[in-house]
Amino acid sequence: MEAALAEVEFLARSENRVRALHLLAEGAHTRGELGTTIGASQATLGRILEDFSERSWIRRAEEGYVATATGRFVADAVTELLETVATERKLREVVAYLPTATMSFELDRLADATITTPSPTRPSAPLERVLDQMATAPELRAVSHAFNERSLAAVAEAVEAGTQTFQGVFETGTIEALAADERSWALLTDLAANEAAELRVYDGDVPMAATVGDGRTALLLRDEDGIVRAAVESTDATVREWAVGVFEQYRSRAMPFDPAEYQT
Repeated sequence: MEAALAEVEFLARSENRVRALHLLAEGAHTRGELGTTIGASQATLGRILEDFSERSWIRRAEEGYVATATGRFVADAVTELLETVATERKLREVVAYLPTATMSFELDRLADATITTPSPTRPSAPLERVLDQMATAPELRAVSHAFNERSLAAVAEAVEAGTQTFQGVFETGTIEALAADERSWALLTDLAANEAAELRVYDGDVPMAATVGDGRTALLLRDEDGIVRAAVESTDATVREWAVGVFEQYRSRAMPFDPAEYQT
């Protein structure tokens, strides 16, 4: 283990080494090409090539230098490690709020994700990001423990305009909260009466707030106090497949929304 860590440290200490090995794993390069691409002096490049040669990571070729099989193996592993760390850094501040207990995919699937967090000047930025999807997606599916008036209004307007079909599954408590507000209740009942919308009520806890539409999967992340901490938006097919699966799971167990059940 100590020897392996020493090799990792050898690469990690120098961005030039990492970039040079990656380039040589892609194909043969002359010394001049390497120097121009990575911006290293010929003296530095000479030391790098000598170190790589001693480790049998590269060999000479007619076109200059090229990675050996072990060199490509190391380059691929380093690239994967860098991508993993980059994804971890991106998710570090929001991972505590992700519904990891229900996620059937690895976190590397969120490497492409756009993460929006509140700021002093834009405290509602995460919600605004999700609202954009909710207002513009031609087909939208939602499974959520929350459905506030702004989200409801965005969906209701799009469905009423004929630009969206909507399917939503929500907790009983969410519907009860909307029923307690006259404006929200009017929006909800009008939406439910539209043939382009389907609303279902799940009698239990929904552990996330997820929407799927327009090629995007969005998760609106809240803390234990219900405060919005971030929006995570991904175009990854595996993430979408997971979200659709969760939606269908809760939809199959939910009952059609009946306004009469909430009238007092």
